[in-house]
Amino acid sequence: MSCIEDKIKIVGISRGDEFSPNHVGNDAAIFRLTVEELEKSGFIVEVYTEKLFLESRIKPDFVFDMARDRATVNRLKGLEDEGAVVVNSGYGIDNCVRKTMTEILIKNKIPHPESFIIPTDTNFSPEIFPCWIKRGDSHAMVKEDVVYVESRQEAEIVLKDFKKRGIPEAVVNKHLVGDLIKFYGIAGTDFFYTFYPTEQSHSKFGLEAINGENRGYPFDIEKLKEYSNRAAEALNVPIYGGDCVVSSEGDIKIIDFNDWPSFARCRDEAAPFIAECIKRRILKNISGNE
Repeated sequence: MSCIEDKIKIVGISRGDEFSPNHVGNDAAIFRLTVEELEKSGFIVEVYTEKLFLESRIKPDFVFDMARDRATVNRLKGLEDEGAVVVNSGYGIDNCVRKTMTEILIKNKIPHPESFIIPTDTNFSPEIFPCWIKRGDSHAMVKEDVVYVESRQEAEIVLKDFKKRGIPEAVVNKHLVGDLIKFYGIAGTDFFYTFYPTEQSHSKFGLEAINGENRGYPFDIEKLKEYSNRAAEALNVPIYGGDCVVSSEGDIKIIDFNDWPSFARCRDEAAPFIAECIKRRILKNISGNE
């Protein structure tokens, strides 16, 4: 522990429970472990909920967060504009909203399913059945925000439901046949973890079952790590997780990417690397300003 680290105060912002569907305990656990690892390194950590952070009006120089609330994210972006170090960035969190994420992944040539972005007040036009229809304006909050359909009739029902719920746009992804794999990573470190969610009963809404049993198709994990780190850089979220589908030929396509997931299957292993990522970014900022 250095004298510099011993004097640094960091603000940590936990995730609001409403943004952790079926994963409240898991999200809280990885946040707590990260706090403990940072404190072991000598940092002074002040913890806030999203609500308390907004009420406090503090202006910290260093922040780590699992924020999702719109007001919290906007405030984080304001702090960044004023020079604060924020991990994950408020701008990065915004980039992981479904519509923006899809546009950024495609723009940066990250392997991704054929996709369309369509308004919900129109007829369903893509000819890519079966497919997934996902709310475009936020992360999935309830099961109905991500829907698998096999026909135009089903798709029209989903669009009408989105419109009724005030969701202006939908992202449509072609359904990919193959093994569904979840991954967790921390950019700038050696940490990268993959697993089959259907084998470990790891799910928010149970949608993983649509891909069926895993066949164990071989794939290049280093290539998946490369794709994931490229996506993390493009989206500006160094602490990340996501989902991909591996075809019978071993082709990999990333179908979802998230800012700071629960790391539920590997949080004890991940927490020191998350803390190291935050530490490096803070110390780099300090040394750059000296």
